[in-house]
Amino acid sequence: MTVNVAVLGAGSWGTILANLLVENGHHVELWGNDPEKVAEINEQHTNKHYLPEFKIDPRLHATLDLNEAFEAVDVVLFVIPTQVIRQVAAQIVTVLEAKGVKPVIVTASKGLEQGSHKRISEALTETIPADVRNGIVVLSGPSHAEDVAMKDITTLTAASTDLVQAQWIQEIFMNDYFRLYTNTDVIGVEMGAALKNVIALGAGALHGLGYGDNTKAALMTRGLAEISRLGVAMGANPLTFIGLSGVGDLIVTGTSVHSRNWRTGNALGEGQKLDDVLENMGMVVEGVATCKAAYELAQQRSVDMPITNAIYNVLYRGCDIRTEIGNLMQRSGKPEIDFK
Repeated sequence: MTVNVAVLGAGSWGTILANLLVENGHHVELWGNDPEKVAEINEQHTNKHYLPEFKIDPRLHATLDLNEAFEAVDVVLFVIPTQVIRQVAAQIVTVLEAKGVKPVIVTASKGLEQGSHKRISEALTETIPADVRNGIVVLSGPSHAEDVAMKDITTLTAASTDLVQAQWIQEIFMNDYFRLYTNTDVIGVEMGAALKNVIALGAGALHGLGYGDNTKAALMTRGLAEISRLGVAMGANPLTFIGLSGVGDLIVTGTSVHSRNWRTGNALGEGQKLDDVLENMGMVVEGVATCKAAYELAQQRSVDMPITNAIYNVLYRGCDIRTEIGNLMQRSGKPEIDFK
């Protein structure tokens, strides 16, 4: 079965997923907004800014034209920063209507929308009318583009309220090194995917400060407790957070040098300024914006998230990291298991 896929976003993850789908035998158009990068992908079969050592399958075609990308499209895969999701989604509606196609919408982006605090699937649902789409599926789990490029064994979750659509996406993506599971808990999968980036900032900061494995394990475990509390308050299944999009994604994002969020936190722990770190990163660090959304959401819902609060204080109030750590350790004793 050959499927026509439009991948929106020619960064590292978008490029790798597009390349994987081509290798799986599908026809893929990779849409980007940088003429030089699109030309490089088509002519040199590389994307050196994001994947310096990776050679792209020459069958993968990149384009600047949404009309070209959406010709007879069956699947539209969003792999773009959270804060431009609505803008791009609004652009594709006109194209979908003109083409008369009704694709499955898939998102592999991770984050919460600023202001509204909405999940990506909610933003897509509101922006793309039901009559021009055939279901929405969330793709999430422990995955670095650099490792998938090396065909390292990777497992993700395809989540949708429509299990049939999730199973179809599962079939399209799976091969001998890339395995998908299905889940109907979209809220839990998206909340885990977004909030783990915040905790990864903290894990990186601890490394930059010189703390050891005990401290990092403590932060990630208690961070997962916070993720679960907020997720459950929003209607998620608590079991989702011990799955791939919860603890799995937290482990890989909170421990790896491939993680932009970990690297950002590490630089902050070493004493660098946030603005300088973000400028030098050259890529979007979703955890920074998500931290603000998570902090505000927790305040609205009266959910206790002390680690998230501490990271927010560092990022947005200029507080000292060591002082925030001290404040966390001096809190009164709490029960370990508590979803309130």
